[in-house]
Amino acid sequence: MTSPPTRGGVTPRETFSRRSVFVFAAIGSAVGLGNIWRFPFVAYDNGGGAFLLPYLVALLTAGLPLLFFDYAIGHRFRGSAPLSFRRMNRFAEPIGWIQVLVSFVIAVYYAVIIAWAACYAWFSVDERWGETYEESASFFAEDFLRAGSGFGVDFVPGIAIVLVVVWIVTLGVLLAGVQKGIGRTALLFVPLLVALFAALVVRSLFLEGALEGLNNFFTPDWGVLTDPGVWIAAYGQIFLSLSVGFGIMLTYSSYLKRKSNLTSSGLVVGFSNSAFEVLAGIGVFATLGFLVTTSAGAGWDDVGGGPGLAFIAFPALISQMPGGPIWGVVFFVCLILAGITSLISITEVVISSFQDKIGSSRTVATLTVGIPMAAISLLLMPTETGLQNLDIMDKFVNSLGIVGISLIALIVVIFGLRLAPTLRDHLNSVSSWKVGTFWIVCLAVITPLVLGYSLIREIMALLSEPYEGYEASVLGVWGWGMVGTILVLSIILSVLPWRGARHLDGPPPVDDDPSDFTYEEGLTRPDENPTPTHTPKEA
Repeated sequence: MTSPPTRGGVTPRETFSRRSVFVFAAIGSAVGLGNIWRFPFVAYDNGGGAFLLPYLVALLTAGLPLLFFDYAIGHRFRGSAPLSFRRMNRFAEPIGWIQVLVSFVIAVYYAVIIAWAACYAWFSVDERWGETYEESASFFAEDFLRAGSGFGVDFVPGIAIVLVVVWIVTLGVLLAGVQKGIGRTALLFVPLLVALFAALVVRSLFLEGALEGLNNFFTPDWGVLTDPGVWIAAYGQIFLSLSVGFGIMLTYSSYLKRKSNLTSSGLVVGFSNSAFEVLAGIGVFATLGFLVTTSAGAGWDDVGGGPGLAFIAFPALISQMPGGPIWGVVFFVCLILAGITSLISITEVVISSFQDKIGSSRTVATLTVGIPMAAISLLLMPTETGLQNLDIMDKFVNSLGIVGISLIALIVVIFGLRLAPTLRDHLNSVSSWKVGTFWIVCLAVITPLVLGYSLIREIMALLSEPYEGYEASVLGVWGWGMVGTILVLSIILSVLPWRGARHLDGPPPVDDDPSDFTYEEGLTRPDENPTPTHTPKEA
């Protein structure tokens, strides 16, 4: 791949060709595995249909405000997470590196779930996991994963080979660049994912027991609305599902042209993500209604979210339903598509940051960062303790990493640097939907309170008893040790000199950005008329 020409030794920043490409890429990042296997059971465990009320409140008071927050930072300061925070204030740079390292950890284990889905798409052809829920559970843990505990390093060759392919595809897309790689992949994969998953949902509605499943999902328990834990669960789901707080949306928005409608893009992404989650809930519980009413050997208390849903409950379901192999392939292809678009965005956070820091071409940065990431993933995940490693890393990086760094970023930017009015004005200068005082109140009051309460609650829970009964030494390495390593490395990376970026103090001037010379249709150049020709709406 040929690198773009440099300006004074600095490679110009790539851009998405159109705002619609960015929207598809952002939706592809937000719609991931958690939408399919996490949201339905979070809703089911927290009041069913009644959960949709706190979920909507969380979306409006935390999800969208944080999404706009990320967009404003990335778009105004025109850089990866570390560079954007460095341009705010030199002492804020570690915040960006923590986001990068959180993404690094997530990418390491996220890739193997995609590899599992690819293996199970092939297994669907002959339904080799057996015919009952018990046989499916045994096959997943013993035959497929060969699961163990402790610090085992015995490799599972079948998973390792497919994991290599997953990383080759991911890095191949990223080598192609922002528009030709990320953009074109999103334009193909996101519509395909929606079409295949919609077909799967329609099929599920005609299964025996589908109505019972939907009743379990949607029947509201209004009494739970007085339980603070239900509201925290709603906010937690929004934080995790929208890809906010750990550099993805910040990085993607930095690839937008200067005149790009940020808030309307955020509304499309936010509501599209939530719509897909509700669609997933309908499909998942309709199919589980069939599973529970057949002789597959599973009851409602046996089935939960997460990998167990995808790799135990659904295979058992496939063995029972007419045309199971076909729908099995469709379901696992959906997991692959949802996973790969998210993995691309997560990995791009890391690559973009090192490209900015060291001043290399995309090719060099992708290979320099991507190959070690893939190597670590291959070393830790396709082993007898891979599921254990994944479970612990996922718990700590989500409950402590994402929640913690989101809280720190808000406190530093809103209260320390007092940039809320600046970011608000930036959003309003380019967007058709105007944000105001309510947006700042959400970022300064509502979201920090929820994040702070969630963080304290999680820390106390993790300290009070070993997570899932794992050995203290294992939790110390893959849990607390990982968190400590992220904090230390963020400081080390911050003190290293910048070689690939200019204007480290404040946003770059307009004439320093190559994207300033191409604008979306209907929008003017800044030197012609900086004032929008439309009348913004008040939010």
